[in-house]
Amino acid sequence: MAEKKLNRRFSVAPMLDWTDRHCRTFHRKMTRHSVLYTEMITTGAIIHGKGDYLHFNEHEQPVALQLGGSDPVALAECAKRADERGYQEINLNVGCPSDRVQNGRFGACLMAEPKLVADCISAMKTQTEMPVTVKTRIGIDEQDSYAFLCDLIEANIEIGCHDFIIHARKAWLQGLSPKENREIPPLDYERVYQLKKDYANCHISINGGIKTLEDSLVHLQHLDGVMIGREAYTNPYMLSQVDQLIYNNSSQPIPTRHQVVRSMFDYIESEMTKGATFWQVVRHMLGIFQGMPGARAYRRHLSENGHKKDTQIELLEQAISMVPED
Repeated sequence: MAEKKLNRRFSVAPMLDWTDRHCRTFHRKMTRHSVLYTEMITTGAIIHGKGDYLHFNEHEQPVALQLGGSDPVALAECAKRADERGYQEINLNVGCPSDRVQNGRFGACLMAEPKLVADCISAMKTQTEMPVTVKTRIGIDEQDSYAFLCDLIEANIEIGCHDFIIHARKAWLQGLSPKENREIPPLDYERVYQLKKDYANCHISINGGIKTLEDSLVHLQHLDGVMIGREAYTNPYMLSQVDQLIYNNSSQPIPTRHQVVRSMFDYIESEMTKGATFWQVVRHMLGIFQGMPGARAYRRHLSENGHKKDTQIELLEQAISMVPED
């Protein structure tokens, strides 16, 4: 099959409990070109769950689906369903260190089984023409040599996968929480740079500890893509400059923070008519005024009142009035 092309020069990481469709809609108001990822969704949820775990809105595109699993047959079925729904990339999670995913034999523990990862990727690639990619750490526990990482890369190259997102920290499967695993193991950007030198024909994106677009541009001198996680969530307005700075596209003016918030009004009201609560959408918008006068009052007003059952869009209007216009 001829693989579809997707420009993954910049992306927002899959983050559990954060990057749902409401969050992606909000982020899309600031950047048209960034690739946006779903939260990690397990194969079991998709195949056996009662909800529609693959739902997204067309205005979120380009959207990538991150899957959690280790059964090639189940992953192939999920890839088939994702292809039918119109996703533009499928990513296999080989980096999450939580106990829950270890018990399910997926996530970071899969780094120790490069052949199984390759079998999973190969099975998915039979069901779709979209890119099937791997997101991994640089190592796990005491298995953190460069050769250990290369074994995983080479096993997947052999079956035709050339797209990798590397979180530039190793994961401790025992002794550290998922939160600590995002902060305590030291970053090793040079190892990721070396990977690109040694596997020049692969598309290598970097993830981990990247906080600014200026830092992103530095990484892009060495690599093909940058993935930003927590900073894009806690300081989302950084995304407003991605199209210009990262994709060299200045056809659209950069919206102000207030314009971004107001552009969400219709979406919030529409989702509330479908059963969503005000807070389910607005919780993703708390960081939009980070660093601005009035930002704390804005966050407090929404946090204290946004959970109430009868909350309407007027609460958001009140909150943004506490922040001076840009």
